Amino acid sequence: MNAKVLSKLTDRQLLQRELKDYIMIAVGMLLYAIGWTVFLLPNDITSNGVPGIASIVYFATGIPVQYVYFPINAFLLLLALKILGFKFSIKTIFAVFTLTFLLSVVQKLTAGLHLLADQPFMACVLGAAFCGTGIGTAFSFNGSTGGTDIIAAIVHKYRDVSLGRIIMFCDIIIIGSSYFVLHDWEKVVYGYVMMFISSFVLDQIVNSNRQSVQFFIISKHYEEIGHHINKDMHRGVTIIDGMGMYTNSGVKILFVLAKKRESNYIFRLIQDIDPDAFVSQSAVIGVYGKGFDHIKIKQHKAEEKEDESNKELPKA
Repeated sequence: MNAKVLSKLTDRQLLQRELKDYIMIAVGMLLYAIGWTVFLLPNDITSNGVPGIASIVYFATGIPVQYVYFPINAFLLLLALKILGFKFSIKTIFAVFTLTFLLSVVQKLTAGLHLLADQPFMACVLGAAFCGTGIGTAFSFNGSTGGTDIIAAIVHKYRDVSLGRIIMFCDIIIIGSSYFVLHDWEKVVYGYVMMFISSFVLDQIVNSNRQSVQFFIISKHYEEIGHHINKDMHRGVTIIDGMGMYTNSGVKILFVLAKKRESNYIFRLIQDIDPDAFVSQSAVIGVYGKGFDHIKIKQHKAEEKEDESNKELPKA
């Protein structure tokens, strides 16, 4: 297959992936809107992040949440454009506009609906599950709901801290401040339960897509496959000399480490170049180095220092 045909295939695949990203971000925002407006707001449960701030304003003044949610995110998006780049920010802008629109739609469709009015804890759990799934879906497809998600993404870019943990620290203050409006510690506790559940669900969804895998690829077109993995994915490729026992002839084996979410792209690339290639994929516990995780070894200092001079033993 010549380079021009492969380039066309790659362009088509990239377009399909971008379209899939936007569709899945919209799905994530729909889940978040349902969790927030159907389960949390009717039961006076404060959500996390900027939606939590909007919820507090709503409880205090009755102003619809979308009118507070959008302006705050507009400011944070300016930071995202500068620090995280256009690709992340454009999808986040799409997510913010989509969620703002869906909030008004879902609120109108569910006006007067009060599910689980006598079971606030169950409403808290379901609302948190919907919100966590929505945020996790958006993050997995290079988007965000804005707000503290943007702050988390900025910190995560420079520090190896989980997204859920960063968001949790930001939300502790936001949810705690809801007491000054609701004057009910029980509602505050429900807010914290919501925060922990949504953070857990977020980490489970995002981390499942960040797992690493390794590939062993045997193909006559190993140079072309390796070249495109290097160029298109910016992943390192190691060529290993091998010997086929059955054919008694030399073979070239490509060894590749990549993120789990990149597996489909690698398989499509191999299929486009050499459908008859032999491929082995396996999960790995951890990958450390450039493009993956950093090696972190905590060095413990001795709590007690040795004496500068040894004590002499008593003479007999």
